[in-house]
Amino acid sequence: MSAIATTAPAAVEKKKSRGAAWLSLLAWVIGILFVLPVVWMVLTSFHGESDAAQNPPAVFAPITLEGYREFFTGGASPWPPLLNSLTASIVSTALVLLLSIPAAYALSIKPVKKWTDTLFFFLSTKMLPVVAGLLPLYLFAQNAGLLDNIWLLIVFYTSMNLPIAVWMMRSFLSEVPVEMLEAAQMDGANLVKTMRSVIAPVVMPGIAATALICFIFSWNELLFARVLTATVAETAPVFLTSFVTSQGLFLAQLCAAAFVVSLPVLVAGFAAQDKLVQGLSLGSVK
Repeated sequence: MSAIATTAPAAVEKKKSRGAAWLSLLAWVIGILFVLPVVWMVLTSFHGESDAAQNPPAVFAPITLEGYREFFTGGASPWPPLLNSLTASIVSTALVLLLSIPAAYALSIKPVKKWTDTLFFFLSTKMLPVVAGLLPLYLFAQNAGLLDNIWLLIVFYTSMNLPIAVWMMRSFLSEVPVEMLEAAQMDGANLVKTMRSVIAPVVMPGIAATALICFIFSWNELLFARVLTATVAETAPVFLTSFVTSQGLFLAQLCAAAFVVSLPVLVAGFAAQDKLVQGLSLGSVK
């Protein structure tokens, strides 16, 4: 009996270890499938147009910077669209954080009356298809003289990202221990000092995660930027569409442009990956 009792836990542990190994292998396979298109895009960007257009693709074709030279020096300059995207993404993300943190504080730590109705109202604003409100917004921008204006995109991006930011920040602020807030009140700290010195350090991973997600959403937005801008406020995603012309598709140059446009998001995600993981786990349900 003792031998059987000793063998059973060992078999269970061996089975768990085998299951964990299969899950790890599955995670690696899924990760490779997600990364493979990006790697292929980067590899194609270093090929010439003739090699990039081959079918099947020429994997071991000569490496060249022709696509990047054409992107930066041929035709229209990419710097104004890149700067427009950077301005719209950073400013709108800062405004979203400035508005969402006090709103989330009022809905979690100091809940207002009918706070659940308020949360669902925020969520309901994301249920309307964006294209359904495109015509009224265009007419408003036209009558107000705001077409091709980067500040109009900043306002739209802020309003688009604010509901999801409030939801995320509320889940993060709900994890703040009440004892810390009571101790701060006993020490005579006002609301601003409490939020800056007590709450902000605790939920900083959540703030970083929210900021990164809002930045990515703003940077990748195409529909509003395509309809509401022209040359002055053109953003990087709109600039990418100019590489598909009546003369054909310049694949190597398009991949080079796509990699350059994706680089700020990749760098931001890589730099904030620790904070992103901590932030997403901070608001998880225990």
